[in-house]
Amino acid sequence: EVQLVESGGGLVQAGGSLRLSCAVSGITFDDYTIGWFRRAPGKEREGVSWFSNNDGIITYEDFVKGRFLMSSDNAKKTVFLQMDNLKAEDTAVYSCAVGLNRCSSGYQCYVPRAPYEYKYWGQGTQVTVSS
Repeated sequence: EVQLVESGGGLVQAGGSLRLSCAVSGITFDDYTIGWFRRAPGKEREGVSWFSNNDGIITYEDFVKGRFLMSSDNAKKTVFLQMDNLKAEDTAVYSCAVGLNRCSSGYQCYVPRAPYEYKYWGQGTQVTVSS
């Protein structure tokens, strides 16, 4: 069974930084994406960044470009989300998740980005940014 465990959340002042970690285990397939998502109070869950295992490409939602950086340590089977220049509106529960890529015979892969496309989720970690 796929399991994900997040850590690294906390309370930080606006302009500060946090580094989230997501330890992943139990993946027995090759065509997948690991995504970071967040849910702010009173809002729906939204995507933040995605790492596709098929091509190693990392993509970001526009509102975090230039401030957040997603990376991976394959040896430790861990992905990270470095969050810099944090804003009050970044306050949310951050979760990592694994979704399945859909790849054609020509090895063109559809990379899922929406939360409903993700089957495996971590428990989440709270990030609070004070203004």
